[in-house]
Amino acid sequence: MSKEAVKILITGGGTGGHVFPAIAIADAIKKLRPETEFLFVGAIGKMEMERVPKAGYAIEGLPVAGFQRSMSLKNLSFPFKLLKSLWRARNMVKRFQPDVVIGTGGYASGPIMRAAQRSGIPTLIQEQNSYAGVTNKILGRRAAKICVAYDHMEQFFPEDRIVFTGNPVRSDILHLEGKREEGIRHYNLDPNKKTLVVIGGSLGARTLNNAMRDNVEFFEQNPDIQVIWQCGKFYEYEYSAMETAKLPNVQCTAFIDRMDLLYATADVIVSRAGALSISELCLVGKPVVLVPSPNVAEDHQTKNALALVEKGAARLVRDADAGEKLLQEVNLILESEALAFSLGESIRQMGRPNAAEAIAREVFKLMN
Repeated sequence: MSKEAVKILITGGGTGGHVFPAIAIADAIKKLRPETEFLFVGAIGKMEMERVPKAGYAIEGLPVAGFQRSMSLKNLSFPFKLLKSLWRARNMVKRFQPDVVIGTGGYASGPIMRAAQRSGIPTLIQEQNSYAGVTNKILGRRAAKICVAYDHMEQFFPEDRIVFTGNPVRSDILHLEGKREEGIRHYNLDPNKKTLVVIGGSLGARTLNNAMRDNVEFFEQNPDIQVIWQCGKFYEYEYSAMETAKLPNVQCTAFIDRMDLLYATADVIVSRAGALSISELCLVGKPVVLVPSPNVAEDHQTKNALALVEKGAARLVRDADAGEKLLQEVNLILESEALAFSLGESIRQMGRPNAAEAIAREVFKLMN
């Protein structure tokens, strides 16, 4: 195969957990084979339609949408959107003629991967979670490779096609050495105080926000703990007016503009347990308290978190217990250097800094 002939189609999106790994894989392929031609396919109206072009790649959209688990009028249009997407996906694959199709999950992955498999084109699945979703389990039966980030994935996929690569993450997370001082200046922190980072994701997490709101006394009584609390754009106006947010040792913000600097300054991190978040935290190597979201399919965030907890790499607080127990766990870590060191070292051992490159090399193997 001549180098000029290489074409890669990448499909996935809906959330950052699907979009950012897809872009990271494309970047790794491009770094190793600059002449590669890419086409992304996402779902119309989802974040990938904006994020992928910003990363420098072409993208086309399908009208596919998810089936609402609750009773909804939107479900009436679901079969029509699905059929239209399957037809368009087949035409996209036929027109672009990719050498390999990569799926990272999300609404658009199903139709595109199915069309590629029916056309005899090699497909690679990048499964981020410790518990595979229904669509990936079905697609995995005919996928040439399944790249995973957790052990025991043979319960979902053919064992002989599984490759343990880890999850790709943004490149700025890979190089935190020497960034602490810059982070302290950027976030206007006191270098002599311990820093707690609470990350609710781009939209925010109500449970984490409520735990911050309801424990104002903890932060009043512990002025030597400084907090960067990312409440999310959805909750910005509600929680920035709360008493906790107005304390001198608490910064409440909707967005984080430099995650690398934030991670570099943190002594303890509180986070949800999405696959992308956990993959980043493994590379950061700081003590972590995970509060899995209960509002996800198959409760996969709890399964993600338990995979770390079982190896002594994180502490877990159930969503329902966060108001009472979250800051108890945080305080336990801040008061014990031995526990903080153990958690940081254990989670660092689970990091896979070369995941995107490893997946890129699996793609090249399929082309050969």
